[in-house]
Amino acid sequence: MPLDTSHTDAALIPAPSSATRDPALLIGLAEAALAAGAVVMRIRAEGFEAGTKADESPVTAADLASEELLRARLEKLLPGVPVIAEEAVSQGRGETPGATFLLVDPLDGTREFIAERGEFTINIGLVEDGVPTLGALYAPAVERLYVGGPEGAFRADLHPGATAERQLWRPIGCRIAPASDLIAVASRSHLDADTERLLDALGIKERVSCGSALKLGLVAEGLADIYPRLSPVCEWDLAAGHAILRAAGGSVTRPDGVPIAYGRTNERYIVPAFLARGRIAAAA
Repeated sequence: MPLDTSHTDAALIPAPSSATRDPALLIGLAEAALAAGAVVMRIRAEGFEAGTKADESPVTAADLASEELLRARLEKLLPGVPVIAEEAVSQGRGETPGATFLLVDPLDGTREFIAERGEFTINIGLVEDGVPTLGALYAPAVERLYVGGPEGAFRADLHPGATAERQLWRPIGCRIAPASDLIAVASRSHLDADTERLLDALGIKERVSCGSALKLGLVAEGLADIYPRLSPVCEWDLAAGHAILRAAGGSVTRPDGVPIAYGRTNERYIVPAFLARGRIAAAA
């Protein structure tokens, strides 16, 4: 698959709805993620057993409890908006997406959670007309919250269960990628041979291995330039970080530059591959 290095998805973004422009909505998503983080960390401290789903991916009580809390919170925050959440879909209980819907991963990076690493996140993305427009991504073990929407992208260092005080949000943005010496982030648990070859071809100066959607936050914050993944991922893994990265001036597309479509029930919400990147320097 050819790699497109010039496309950004900024021109593909629909005008945000009046609801999306409401700052209280992004705060609500952030506080839902922070509350779920408290649940996840409590279960981690108490101890847990890991099970296996039909697709052989791991699941724990933290995944299930986080999803239950998030679903209740989001249904109050956005009544009538479908919530497409990983564990419900895996159990055959997924809702039907509408023009506006939420994509939720209650514990992205379950393998990292089980291995007692801190690289797991709670992901909430709001999708409008196929495009992620709001996102909240929270890594409770390292107390790092990323949010993004029409106002921009922000980071806050907040403990699990904290209130999402707006004055604590620090604006972030992608850096302009240099012509060479790129910094890449890559999956710790899902790095495949095709992605390895692409990273080698790009002449990466530094590579950071990391679990979960935290990698998208690193690109949004300007700490990395590119995050390629040429193996499948699910929409709920990607939507929150996609919204945040867009708000920070970056983009997420297929490797050939084609926009990523969301709400693809016929494909079981699977994204075959993607390329996330920061700002691209304007042509001279």
